[in-house]
Amino acid sequence: MSIPLFVSERSKPELTVRPLSVGCLIFEQMDQIDFTGPFEVLSRMPDSAVQIIAKKLSPVRDVQGLRLSPDMSIAEAGLFDVLLVPGGHGQQALMHDEEVLELIRRHAESQRLMFSVCTGALLCGAAGVLMGRQVTTHWSARHLMPYYGAVLADARVVVDGNIVSAAGVTAGLDAALVVVSLLRGEAAAQEIQLAIEYAPDPVFHSGRPDTAPAEVVESFQKKYEPIGIARETEAVHYAAENALSHRQ
Repeated sequence: MSIPLFVSERSKPELTVRPLSVGCLIFEQMDQIDFTGPFEVLSRMPDSAVQIIAKKLSPVRDVQGLRLSPDMSIAEAGLFDVLLVPGGHGQQALMHDEEVLELIRRHAESQRLMFSVCTGALLCGAAGVLMGRQVTTHWSARHLMPYYGAVLADARVVVDGNIVSAAGVTAGLDAALVVVSLLRGEAAAQEIQLAIEYAPDPVFHSGRPDTAPAEVVESFQKKYEPIGIARETEAVHYAAENALSHRQ
């Protein structure tokens, strides 16, 4: 069973009282809660401003059809103190999109805080910023992280220097609270958690493959198979192109 939080020995972002900027990437066919969950937390972070970024200024639709509107295009975006990179099926279409990948590289290389949720970690991997870094992602894609030179940490939230990664979808809420605690302190994070009454107590316990009924896991995997194959093919290609070895 994975642990809730893993923090590497690499230096973490420091507490600060200065105003902070947060940029949130959105794109077609994303999982909206990868973005809206963290947004609910980060938008409440004291003395902070959140901007929504997309390739174009036109609205996008998430994988279930929810319409989301950006504040600015990637071309208009500067550097943010925190950059949120969500995941979802639409991530696959961006794995060779240099505009998106360069946005991620610019933030990582400038030591800004990079925050991936779910398969947003695959986008960060494609941008080449995860080499030697400990990360997590959705359980269905964790085995792909070594193809990108990353070190898999079996945790819901992982902090490795300026890179914070969340496991699947709803884990973005947990990771966003960790981001607030790193930048504004634990009391600020706890007050936000209280305000949004984030006290998970699920009716069912099928949120992980090791606790879900076998037939539920089997049903999910059949539906997931096409995108799973596409993601693995892409990861293998990336590793071959960059002469990386796959470590189990």
